[in-house]
Formats: sequence, C-alpha cells, structure tokens
Amino acid sequence: MVGRPNVGKSTLVNRIIGRRAAVVEEKAGVTRDRREFEADWAGRDFILVDTGGWEVKPDGELTVSIREQAEGAVSGADAVLLVVDATTGVTDDDSGMISILRGAGVPVVVAANKADDVLVERDLDRLWGLGLGEPQPVSAYHGRGVGDLLDRLVEVLPDPEEMPEVEPLPSIAIVGRPNVGKSTLLNRLLGSERVIVSPNPGTTRDPIDVYVELGGSPYRLVDTAGIRRKAKIGEDADFYAVIRAREALERADLALLMTDATDGVTHQDQRIASEVIEKGGGLIVLLNKWDAVDEEQRESAERSLPERFGFVGWAPALRISALTGLRTDRLADAVETVLEARGRRIPTGRLNREIREWTAAHPPPVRKGRRPKIHYAVQAGTAPPTFVVFVSGGELGADYLRFLEGRIRDNHDFTGNPIHLVTRAKR
Repeated sequence: MVGRPNVGKSTLVNRIIGRRAAVVEEKAGVTRDRREFEADWAGRDFILVDTGGWEVKPDGELTVSIREQAEGAVSGADAVLLVVDATTGVTDDDSGMISILRGAGVPVVVAANKADDVLVERDLDRLWGLGLGEPQPVSAYHGRGVGDLLDRLVEVLPDPEEMPEVEPLPSIAIVGRPNVGKSTLLNRLLGSERVIVSPNPGTTRDPIDVYVELGGSPYRLVDTAGIRRKAKIGEDADFYAVIRAREALERADLALLMTDATDGVTHQDQRIASEVIEKGGGLIVLLNKWDAVDEEQRESAERSLPERFGFVGWAPALRISALTGLRTDRLADAVETVLEARGRRIPTGRLNREIREWTAAHPPPVRKGRRPKIHYAVQAGTAPPTFVVFVSGGELGADYLRFLEGRIRDNHDFTGNPIHLVTRAKR
C-alpha cells in the first residue's frame, strides 16, 4: 500500500485487517517504516504492507528514508494498492509515485480514498487519466466501498501456492528507551536497512515484525517504539506507539532490553525490565554503544548493572555495538540458552524433595506467632516457569519466596527467565 503523505493509508489498513494496529493521526509523516500485517478477504490470505508517505522532494533525511522504504516495499510486492485523495487533484507526489509504479511490472489497484458520498464519487473521472485502470472509490474512515476494493485486489493477486503448515516461530521483542539503537540492531541482524534509523528519538512508531535467522535458527523479531515515561510523551502518535510497544512485549517470548552504555542503566531501564518480568517474558540485557565509551564510562556502566539491575541478575548481559556489529555474534547463543531454559520443567518428586531439604535447613520465619508450613509444591507451567506452593499456618512472605526462588535457580538452569511463585492455602 503506497501513496503520498496523509491520504489515509494507515486508516485503510486498520479497516482491512479489522483492528487499530497502525498508528493514525491527522498530520502527515506518522507512518515511517514499512510494516506487514496478515489479512484475508473472500477466503484469500495475503500480507498487507503499510508504508510511509512518498514524496517527490523529501525535505530531510528522515523523509528520504521514508521514501526509500516505500520504494523497497513496491520492489518486493505481488500487487500494489495506490491510495490517492478523491477530494483533491493529482499532485506532483501522486504523479511521481505513478511513474515508479508504471515501471514496476506489477498490477496496480487505485483506491480513491475519502469518497465519503456520491457527489465525490461522481467526480472521479479525472483519475482514469492516470492510466492505471478504474479507480475504486472508498472511504477508509466510514468503510464505504472497501469490500469492492478488496474484491478487485484479490482478482489481481497471483494464484496462491500450496504452503505447508509451519510451527509458530519464537517471538523476540527489541525494547528500550528512545534512541538507544533498537532499529540499528534490527538492521544489523537482518543485514539490510529494513527500518529507518535516525539520530532523532522516536523515529520508530509502529512495532516492525521481520523474520531473521540467528545461529541457523529462525525467529520473529519485533522492533518497537521507545518506551518512555508518560510525562515525556508529547503527541498522540507517540502515546499509541508506546501502547503498541507494550502490546508487542506482552506477546513476546523473549525481550532484548537495549540500554545505552554511555548513560549507564537508568531508572527508565529499570521500569522496562520490571514490565518484562510482569509479562513473564525472557530477558537479555544489551549494553549498546560499547565501542563509543571510554574506560571511565565502561567502569560506570559496569557498576550500574548490579546496582540498578540486581533484581534481574539472572538475565544474561552482553556488551555490544549495534552500529559496528561488535559482539552481536554472541546474541544467537544467548537467545538459544534463554528460550531452552524457558521450557524447562522440574519433576514434581524431585522438586518436593529439594523443598523439604531447603525448609529443614532454613524454616520459614514465624509470623504473627505462627510458623507457616509447606506441604507440597508443583511446577504448574513453563514460559515462564511457574510454581504453586501449598501452605498452611499463615503466609510465607515475599522474603521467603525470594529465598525459594534463589534455591531453585541454584539447582536448575532458568537463565534469562523470571520465576513466578504462587502460594495456595492448604485446607
């Protein structure tokens, strides 16, 4: 899906896929990277690629990158949906995009958006002159004409190939504060400029899903918008971008938490790590820009790790440079280790023998004149590892649960994964 800025591409994407997945705002330039969505119509599945607005004369480095992303999407497409504004004439930006499409060698369907009533629809004759066939009048906002547009789109798609059923791939979310190098890392792992990289914080607005191989194993990698404090969010687009970043984190099996080694670990990095734990995802900490810090900064960054990230001391920490590729080759082994530990299960008999030994050596402390007693424990789930402990005689308390978690980690490899301990009263 291509077109000049602010013609309603993202609104049309949301209408087609039936949910508010693409960030929409009235001002131009909100969509920047190209983003893929699974869609279907009349029994036909296809991938819909939303792109940023294409301009003949981009006015800055960021808009140049947006244009290149749109052109890259066209070059890999089986069909193109060109969105134009039905209420205005054909602009220079429209004409420039059309010139590219004529040489692309793929079928093009023209969506004349913002055709909210019959009067606008009657005035579409001028769009026949584009030489791209019959324009399809639609109103992405109201849903008018979208079904007819999709009928036409499905007609021009190539015949579907028989695809074997495949297991869903592990999902890895790259998260962190704005401008710590998340998109740079994604491009480094892909070996291409898949997402826009800019020194301006907040360049990425939508989560970007791509498929990548690390150490010979395939993964789904998600680049997210920088998660910032509410007080720092200045626009609606940024607000929804942060919400979508958190949604991506909730769906992920593993989070790569990128921090800036030149800053050390910050309070916001701590908050993001806490969100990963709360959502149950695996965690790997990346100290990025390691090539750009001097000896004093490195010592400061190393000190900040146990001081600020002591509560996730079980997470692997890698010192890398996404820009130069320094030590990024170590990421594959770390990811494999964390995901393998994520599915590890302790047999119930062994778990209870160990807990009896631990509680005999260090009984739960007396609370309100009573000493709690652990009767039984079971690992109720994996991903994340979750244990249910049946107790009588009062509550164990957070301190004793941390003691049990420490003993479990000492005896079993749950590297990079939060452990959830749940207590139940034994009646």
